Amino acid sequence: MKRATILILGTAYPFRGGLAAYNERLAEELQQTADVHIWTFTVQYPGFLFPGKSQYSTDPPPAHLRIRRIVNSINPLNWWMTGREIRRLNPDIIIVRYWLPFMGPCLGTILRIAKKDGHTRIVGLLDNVVPHEKRPGDVAFTRYFLKPVDVFVAMSQSVINDLRLFEPVKKASLIPHPIYDSYGELVPKAAARAHLQLDAGKRYILFFGFIRPYKGLDLLLQAMADERLSRLDVQLIVAGEFYEDAAPYHQLIAQHQLGDKVLLHTDFIPNNDVKYYFCAADLVVQPYKSATQSGISQIAYHFEKPMVVTNVGGLAETIPDGKVGFICEPEPAAIAAAIEKYYIDDREADMTAAVRVEKQQYSWSRLAAEIYKLAESVKQKVKSKK
Repeated sequence: MKRATILILGTAYPFRGGLAAYNERLAEELQQTADVHIWTFTVQYPGFLFPGKSQYSTDPPPAHLRIRRIVNSINPLNWWMTGREIRRLNPDIIIVRYWLPFMGPCLGTILRIAKKDGHTRIVGLLDNVVPHEKRPGDVAFTRYFLKPVDVFVAMSQSVINDLRLFEPVKKASLIPHPIYDSYGELVPKAAARAHLQLDAGKRYILFFGFIRPYKGLDLLLQAMADERLSRLDVQLIVAGEFYEDAAPYHQLIAQHQLGDKVLLHTDFIPNNDVKYYFCAADLVVQPYKSATQSGISQIAYHFEKPMVVTNVGGLAETIPDGKVGFICEPEPAAIAAAIEKYYIDDREADMTAAVRVEKQQYSWSRLAAEIYKLAESVKQKVKSKK
């Protein structure tokens, strides 16, 4: 049988971060059964939408993937040209990532032009439909993007619910975020702590990822000031780049006298170093104020780390409470209580064993199979109308 041609339209190398890592790992999975192309950006964000230090990776390019830089998110002439280029490629399936309404005009225009061939089926892979941080135009831009997409994959029920506000009829599947297994193998805790120059005998919890208002690091810092965690001498590692003003966080640390309890590693963490942070920690804490789903949970699953997550959006959907971690309310006292319970009840061994079992269901092959199934359902509908 002829191998399918699949185009993944979205972030990839030389851009960095979770979106790029996800798209590249999905391409690796699909390459087993298809000819896969990734088309990414020449310009991804204008400066005002990117608060970090750099959008670009310092890692070497993935030599085994076909990545083409072609899309300019702010140039309408480029959108028309890119759509025409996709029609010449004539892919069987386009998989398009959607995470930010700003991308709606760009991606929506490209898809409208690309699908005029009557052959290509479009699968929308939705990180968010309603964004965490709202801006004017969100609704109109999202609606414009969704219209040319044939079917959807979402990674949490909350995103499916948001999708139904815009698209009540089109088929959508819920496939939880697969495990991020592209950051290397597990490292013994002692070796990881030695690499990071941490005390081998202390208790460490980890906050990992870009620091944005909705991720609730301020709640976790207030939890760290709780006397229950002070008695346990818990140390917090913050590993990730500030995507907002860092001053309020430094003020919280000073106000609660947490200078000797909080370790700030607030540069971007290179892919090769991710394993050390997760493997050095006892527990991964996600104190989010809002969420759809989290790639951080799937890195934690890969490195077999129990978690504390807040009960917001779809964050708790993949964390069986009391089994692989604890679910709590997004309040400092509740977060502190969950962390204390983990240590007081000595849950590391049994929760780690449960994580090892639970993670087996979050496979990339399951996502790939669902993408093919959804695309085929569109194909069959088209045939039935002829």
